[in-house]
Amino acid sequence: MLWQSKIAAASGCWRHAVDPEQGVQRYFWEAGGTAAHGSRGGGYFAVRAGVTLGASPVRWDILSVVGLLLAVGAVLSGQYLDGGQVSMLFNGPALLIVLGGTLGATMLQSPVGVFARALEISAWVLRPPVQPLEPLFNDLVHWCRVARRDGLLGLEGLVESVQHPFARKALQLLIDGNDPELIRETLMTESNAREQRDLQAARVYEGMGGYAPTLGILGAVIGLIEVMNHLSDPALLGRGIAVAFVSTVYGVAFANLIFLPMGAKLKALVRNETQLDEMITIGITAIADGENPRVIESRLQGLLG
Repeated sequence: MLWQSKIAAASGCWRHAVDPEQGVQRYFWEAGGTAAHGSRGGGYFAVRAGVTLGASPVRWDILSVVGLLLAVGAVLSGQYLDGGQVSMLFNGPALLIVLGGTLGATMLQSPVGVFARALEISAWVLRPPVQPLEPLFNDLVHWCRVARRDGLLGLEGLVESVQHPFARKALQLLIDGNDPELIRETLMTESNAREQRDLQAARVYEGMGGYAPTLGILGAVIGLIEVMNHLSDPALLGRGIAVAFVSTVYGVAFANLIFLPMGAKLKALVRNETQLDEMITIGITAIADGENPRVIESRLQGLLG
């Protein structure tokens, strides 16, 4: 059995094996000394132990984690090195004005479905979905060869093992003998609709990045009003000034260190998901067109980068 590492992740890696006795290719997720198995026919879609494309092993985005820690650490370290106390940057009323106001304004502008989806995909920033494009590439080439050798009905036994909804639907459309153009239009419509939904959800964080600095200014004005109302009482001046300046810091920091970067990262991840759909669409429609497996393999190779 010949082994070749396919996709590495923080908690393990996908491994690819060719079984010469059965003539199939297998994929294994190795983590902590254990392995979950899957075989060609469903490929990595048919991985047992709950490991599929739709529920792939979780890996942390180290760049996002390090970037967030670096950004927060730089601000706090700068405050400390400048001779100030880090505790001066923590102010409950200012935090309530900025975060509460930003969240409320975002909820006001967003439809319920979009806001719920934005919350759902927010975890992608630190734990993005794994995109095993190479195993998918191998599966599509295999399906093409099966269809060329046994006809489209030869693929019928593979449908039940495909767990990824989009790939399963594409394969079923192919087996049903639909026109290649109809298959292409159906898959592209679904992919584009999902992409637009997720991009709209990602833009929620960009909107929050626009509201946060404005709410910071609002907090500053409220703090200055507090100062003006207590000019005769020096003991209360400090609290108003703290709210004024810390609110501005919160607004700018949350916008430029969290919300705007989150929006940009989520947009990039959504486009990666679309690339997966694009590979499936191209491969399935090429099989429906009866293209040569070598030609299909060459076309799909360009999507691997």
